[in-house]
Amino acid sequence: MPAAEKKGVPCGLGPNGGGAPQNPWITLTTDFGAESPYVGAMKGVILSYHPEARLVDITHEIPAQNIRVGALVVADSTPYFPAGTIHVVVVDPGVGTERALVYAEVGSQRYLAPDNGVLALVVKRYGLARAIRLEERRFWRERVSATFHGRDILAPVAAQLARGLDPGVLGPPVETLKLIDWPEPRIFPDRIEGQVIAVDSFGNLITNIEEGHLDRLGVRSELMVEIGQWQIRGVSRTYGEHPPGELVSLLGSGGWLEVAVVCGSAAEVTGLGVDSPVRVRLKG
Repeated sequence: MPAAEKKGVPCGLGPNGGGAPQNPWITLTTDFGAESPYVGAMKGVILSYHPEARLVDITHEIPAQNIRVGALVVADSTPYFPAGTIHVVVVDPGVGTERALVYAEVGSQRYLAPDNGVLALVVKRYGLARAIRLEERRFWRERVSATFHGRDILAPVAAQLARGLDPGVLGPPVETLKLIDWPEPRIFPDRIEGQVIAVDSFGNLITNIEEGHLDRLGVRSELMVEIGQWQIRGVSRTYGEHPPGELVSLLGSGGWLEVAVVCGSAAEVTGLGVDSPVRVRLKG
């Protein structure tokens, strides 16, 4: 059974993108910043090629050039869109180099992104159905900047795909996409050793420890979460189980163990951040 079916996500779009909806949504995920004019430039190109395009901003607040956080955001947000949605992802520190740009079908979704690992986590979860290297320049803008492939390559390709372009004409197929240096937790019979992989907009410390990892240790109320000098007794179900200001651990909406401060910022209270070690063990 394909990985996507295991997760309850419709699998594959069929040959040549078959089954994709007419005028699908196009999403944008970048590290440009909310006030950046680059986002508007990409939207302008998309609308120039496809005036009826339907655009959604996922976020433009990926930390600059942070492929790992980009991969996390893509994996945690894009699978919830309608089947056939086209996701344009621009977190691209290697822009202008020999790194490839790709079209990929993962589960029921379609992606346009640099092949630098930003799609690695979503592919790990749902499986890669199809990938194509973008090489046919006739589908790009006539003038291509060496530093803005999001505007000059990905945006026009996204617009034309949304108008019904067969992705098979975009370039040659590729078998695999680049992996990312993703930190996996260490699993022991009596404990899990992981680390913080991201800090969200609320100051929550998101770890690389997932729900399935915790299930191996037993009842969550009997676990101890250790981070920095703090010890948190039990993994809670909601923030509201605790008073404001209390440091808690719980499973976030993306399925990752996180450390939070109720009505506050765990990052500010603890002074901890990305790469800080986290340990979960049985109370003893």
